[in-house]
Amino acid sequence: MAEWVEKSLGEVTSYIAKGIPPQYTDKYSENVIYVLNQKCNRDYSVSYEQARLHDLSKKKIAEEKMLKSGDVLINSTGEGTAGRVAQLWNIPSQTTVDGHMIILRPTSEVDTLYYGYAIKAQQFMIESLAEGSTGQTEINRKRLQEEITISYPKDKKKQHSIAKILEEIDKKIEVNNQINRNLSEQAESLFQSWFVDYEHFGGVCPEDWKEGVLEDVVDFYNGYAFKSNELLDVPDHDNECYHVFKQGHIRRGGGFNISGTRSWFLKKNAEKLNKYVLHKGDILMAMTDMKNNVAILGNTAVMEMDDTYILNQRVALLRTTGKYGIDYPFISLLTNSIDFVSDLRSRANSGVQVNLSATEIKNSKLMIPSVEVNKEFNSLVKPLFETMIEHDLENLHLVELRNTLLPKLMSGELNVSDLYI
Repeated sequence: MAEWVEKSLGEVTSYIAKGIPPQYTDKYSENVIYVLNQKCNRDYSVSYEQARLHDLSKKKIAEEKMLKSGDVLINSTGEGTAGRVAQLWNIPSQTTVDGHMIILRPTSEVDTLYYGYAIKAQQFMIESLAEGSTGQTEINRKRLQEEITISYPKDKKKQHSIAKILEEIDKKIEVNNQINRNLSEQAESLFQSWFVDYEHFGGVCPEDWKEGVLEDVVDFYNGYAFKSNELLDVPDHDNECYHVFKQGHIRRGGGFNISGTRSWFLKKNAEKLNKYVLHKGDILMAMTDMKNNVAILGNTAVMEMDDTYILNQRVALLRTTGKYGIDYPFISLLTNSIDFVSDLRSRANSGVQVNLSATEIKNSKLMIPSVEVNKEFNSLVKPLFETMIEHDLENLHLVELRNTLLPKLMSGELNVSDLYI
């Protein structure tokens, strides 16, 4: 049996620091570097999609604040985001983080890959270290170093073997995501050719198509305004619960974020809320952006499961009626198309809170193709959507497996030799 050690996070960390106050620029040049922020950190991974650029000519950056492969990043501020953990491996160009993130690097006694997973295993505890008033919460770094403990076998080879099991799960998740990105691009290309550029029809919209609005082909519902005392912070294991679908389940750029449910609702209390219970193929649209950032406003996701989620307010439900032979892939591709989203956002009510009204969504214009065209198009793209859904559901199970194994492997409760994955 390998000998295990338990130490505070500070004792096994060689470097810990907050990021920089950036001098942002929108122009690429040899004097700019990437800056990551809290929005780049989600689901234990880092995305550059919302990274910004810092101008080195206006402010130099200390070498130790430039990110290195294997660095662990923790969101240090923000209600609902403070405490998120990710480990960065792929750095496309020079990168640092802003002052709302913390950089951590291990001492030589802990394997870098293991260090990252060990901290991820403590994310719930790290989130609890956030202090301050609503909207101004911040992780206490002193408490982070002293109160968070890391367990590890003394043998670094053993550490690496444990971490590799979790890494293999994450690699499979990323393979599925890459396949889905490719399938999504294929579906979007077909939609563009058929219904935007009309290349499939010789560059001209067929004469038998009809001018219409979204409400002609979908049933529309606003989400339900749950009272805070109706929702559960953890699922009730003695009673069946719905996951509550919120705007956070819709990714920037569109798509269903299958992890991260924070609220549940008892199924036995949902007898009068049947229309809000979501079904596979339902289209969900973000109606509100609290921070006046239209990056999410109007984006949509396809529900991938039956009778599992119930719809919260600030999200619109678009359910295809089958009229004109239109199925959910057409509506998903339409509502995520650049022209549709741009037009919808231009009609949003602006202010501190940006809103899309139900009327504006339902009255969004579209050309309604013939029944024959819709059926032919659906026969091509629906198999792509079904495959993407299969991969997303597999990823959901992989995420659950990883999150179950994570604390058990990091504490020594599970032996690596007992696992066959």
